[in-house]
Amino acid sequence: MRVLALLCVAAHVLGAQDRSGPALSAGPLGSWRVVPSLPGMGRPIDTTATAARRRALLTRIGRGVVLIPAAHERDLETDYVQDNDFRQHNTFFYFTELEAEDAWLLLSARGPDSTEAILFLPARNPGQERWTGVRLGPDSTAARLTGIGTVLPTDSLERRLRVAQFRARGPLYVPLDVTTKDERRLVDLATAGRDVRNLRPIVDSLRLVKDTDEIARLRLAVNISVQGHLAAMRVARPGIFEYEVEAAFEGEVRRQGADRLGYPSIVGSGPNGTTLHYDTNRRRAQDGELVVIDAAAEYGQYTADVTRTWPVNGRFTSRQKAVYDLVLATQQAAFDAVQPGVRLATLDSIARAYMRTHSGSVCGDKSCDAYFIHGLGHWIGMDVHDVGDYSTPLAPGMVFTLEPGIYLPDEGLGVRIEDDVLVTPTGGEWLSAGAPRTTGDVERVMREGRGGRR
Repeated sequence: MRVLALLCVAAHVLGAQDRSGPALSAGPLGSWRVVPSLPGMGRPIDTTATAARRRALLTRIGRGVVLIPAAHERDLETDYVQDNDFRQHNTFFYFTELEAEDAWLLLSARGPDSTEAILFLPARNPGQERWTGVRLGPDSTAARLTGIGTVLPTDSLERRLRVAQFRARGPLYVPLDVTTKDERRLVDLATAGRDVRNLRPIVDSLRLVKDTDEIARLRLAVNISVQGHLAAMRVARPGIFEYEVEAAFEGEVRRQGADRLGYPSIVGSGPNGTTLHYDTNRRRAQDGELVVIDAAAEYGQYTADVTRTWPVNGRFTSRQKAVYDLVLATQQAAFDAVQPGVRLATLDSIARAYMRTHSGSVCGDKSCDAYFIHGLGHWIGMDVHDVGDYSTPLAPGMVFTLEPGIYLPDEGLGVRIEDDVLVTPTGGEWLSAGAPRTTGDVERVMREGRGGRR
C-alpha cells in the first residue's frame, strides 16, 4: 500500500509536468518504475526503509548532530562522463534515496525520544531548468516524496545547524570524505571548537546488512545483469571483437532498465582473460579461445557483480573444461559452507583447500591454487566492492560475491566464475543463478544463440 501510494503521488506530480505521456510504465522485467520528468526524483523512495535507517543511526549515536551532503553535478567540460553527469553520494542516498544534487540532510538526537530530520534543497531556478529540466525544490512535494516532514532551502542550513548543535549538546558527525570547497567551509564552520567524529564507520557498519528494499534493488540489478550475460553469450562467434560482446551486454542491460553500469565492463578473450581488470576490449577473439566477461548493471544505486567464462565458438575443449569444472566445483564447495556465523576468510580457506586437493595434474606440477591470485569474494551493494568489515561473521541480509578463478598466462587461458550470494537464516541463496554456470548449460545457451547449430 505504501509503495502504491508513492507511485500515485509520483504519477500526479509527473503528470502535472508533462501531459504528453504516461507517468508510469512497466519495465521489461515486469516491475513498475517511475519515468521521471523531475531530475532529483529518480526511482520511487521507500520512505519506511529510509526512516528506519535514520532511526538506527540516531539510536547508535544517542546524542548529537549528523550533517550529510548530497553529491554535485559533474562538469561536462572537464570530467570524462561516461553515463550521466550525476550520481548521488552513497551515504546521502542511504538515508534519503533521493537523487537530488547540492542537497543536505541534517539529523539530530537529544535522546531516544527526541530526534529530528531536516532536508535542505536548493531553491528552484527556472532559467537554469531550461537546461537541466525541472528540479525538485524545497516544498511540500519533496516532503511527500521523501517522507521527511521538514524541507527547507539550503540558505537556511547554517542557522538551523547552529540551533541543532545548541540543543543536542553532543558530537557532530560528518562524512570526513567531503571534498568540495563549499562543503569544507560549512564543515569547518560547524566544527570549530567542537567534538567532530567521522560518520562513515557507523554508516558502513549499518550498510553491511541489507534491508528488504536494498535486497529488492540488488535482485533487480542482478537479474538485469543476467540478461546482459545471456545476450553476450548469444552473439559470440569466432572473429568477434571484444567490444562487440561488450556492446551486446551493455545494450541489453540498458534495454532492461539499468541506470548505469556497475563498473567498466571487462571482456577478455584468450590471453586477455588472464588479466584481472582488463577493460580495453579491443581484441578480436579467435576460434578455440575462451572469453571472460566480468560485467554488471546498476539499478536504483545498487550494483551486481557477475562473471562468466565461455568458449567463443560455443564448445569447450577437454582442456578448457577441466580447468572450468575445477573452478566451478571450488565455487560450489565455498557456497555449501555459507551460513550465518561463518566469515569470508573461512570460505576463502575452504575454496583454496578444495582447489588444492582436487587439482591433480590440471595445472601441471603446481597445485591450481597457485594460479588463483585474488580473494574469493567481497561485499556488494551501492559500491561494487561495498563497505563493511571483512572480519564480521556472516548474517542474514549480507550480500557478497563468490569468484574463484584460475589464470594460466602461458596458455592464454583464464577462467573466472563469479556469482552474487545472499545470506539467509539457513545458508546462502544464488542471486545470479539465472546465468548458466555448468559447461553444459553454457554450451546450450550459446547453441540457442546460433539457432541450434553446433
